[in-house]
Amino acid sequence: MINRSLPVNKLRDAWVEINLGNLEFNINSIKKKIKETLPENINMPKLMAVIKADAYGHGSLMCAPVLTACGVEAFGVASVDEGLELRNNKIKEPILVLGTVPIWAFESAAKNDITVSIFNQEHLEAAKILYDRTKLKLKAHIKIDTGMNRIGIQTSYAADFIKKVQNADYIDLKGIFTHFANVENPEILNLQRKNFKNVINLIDTKNLTIHCQNSLGAFIDPCVKCSAVRLGIILYGLSPLTEGKNCGIELPELKPVMGLKARITNIHTIEKGEGVSYGYTYIADKKTRVATIPIGYADGVSRNLSNKIEAGLNGKKIKQIGRVTMDQIMFDITDIEDAKVGDTITLLGKDENNYYSIDKWANLLNTINYELTCRLKVRLPKIYVR
Repeated sequence: MINRSLPVNKLRDAWVEINLGNLEFNINSIKKKIKETLPENINMPKLMAVIKADAYGHGSLMCAPVLTACGVEAFGVASVDEGLELRNNKIKEPILVLGTVPIWAFESAAKNDITVSIFNQEHLEAAKILYDRTKLKLKAHIKIDTGMNRIGIQTSYAADFIKKVQNADYIDLKGIFTHFANVENPEILNLQRKNFKNVINLIDTKNLTIHCQNSLGAFIDPCVKCSAVRLGIILYGLSPLTEGKNCGIELPELKPVMGLKARITNIHTIEKGEGVSYGYTYIADKKTRVATIPIGYADGVSRNLSNKIEAGLNGKKIKQIGRVTMDQIMFDITDIEDAKVGDTITLLGKDENNYYSIDKWANLLNTINYELTCRLKVRLPKIYVR
């Protein structure tokens, strides 16, 4: 078991548990599935692991070396700061900032071998000024907006822009990419793929990394023009599919990497008719044994989950009762006669007999698993296991 040193209070009876063995299992399972999807004449694409937002709350500095050892060749982040954190911790693989980098951060990116996304004339002008002043050549991927309508150069201008960058001696162009808005909708997906291919067909792609497939897109018919795929939430054992949809896409076998646990700090008994927590949203209908754990909405467990979730204690399911508070949550442990202070309650992950899924939380909150894993990074210490 590995304890990672974090700039947060670790003297707590609540923690996020990250299983690096499951992370390794997932990347190997994904690689196997991608190989099965590819036609015989298509080489295995490069794997870019998206580890932005601290690897979706899983801890980028601990996950990156495992992913590298399993064949990942590059990393995707959201900002230069995230890239610098990796560089400062001896991560040497190529790093691409997938989002917009402010031009004043170009110099830091260039000095630290961090690749940026570019897509407009202002980016080119800033890169030239940087080169003229420092002789630092900015590494870049060009982002094409094929229908996401977030960032990127429009497809009608993309080919000319790419050629202009290829002729610029002050930019080291490494790749071209786009991002899918809705892989689960064939009409939208096919339009974006068509828009992307139309641009790629107009340019010289020699020595360029071309990528458009994300966690879900990696298992659809491969884009023969692409040489890399970007893997995000699927690395961490969570499905990128929307609830109730499968689109005929068969995902690889996955094992969730993240768990959430806390130790009981107090046990007491209340009588029938007594309420629990703020507002008494739970009223006991019988004599009830209540356990408290030191975790709450400030740790990423939404207040809107109050009275709706279950957890595991000594191999049995228990119900959460009363409002989730900022720092504490209560459970009904009446049926767990041997429960005692110090016992561990599993809110997410597998206990002895059951699995408690973050997807269930996401469904209850009408959101996605991505958002919830990122929330859990706020102040909880991480414990790494294999």
